[in-house]
Amino acid sequence: MRLLIALMVAAGLLQADDGTRGRDLFARRCSGCHDVDRDKEGPRLRGVYGRAAGSVPTFAYSDAMKRAKLTWDEKSLDRWLTNPDDVVKDTDMAFHVSDSAERAAIIAWLKSLSAK
Repeated sequence: MRLLIALMVAAGLLQADDGTRGRDLFARRCSGCHDVDRDKEGPRLRGVYGRAAGSVPTFAYSDAMKRAKLTWDEKSLDRWLTNPDDVVKDTDMAFHVSDSAERAAIIAWLKSLSAK
């Protein structure tokens, strides 16, 4: 029983660490252009998971992004963060995250924000 409890606690700690890692990576890699609650050079990202691309009404998207027909989920966000121009040609975003583990952590954190 103690082992089971220890494993459950450890699993919870790993999840918290993953969330913290995603938040920290976002702060280091993305926050120059994005915030979760206000538009900056890029649109606000709270609620991005499950949202239609180019749909924040207060943000001035590129024409290419306005025409994009996609909804942000794990697959589309992963592709986007890998190479935005492969997802939406002529987009204004040129930044990418080459490390797949970093992309996954950032996406998981953004997804957790969208669930709240």
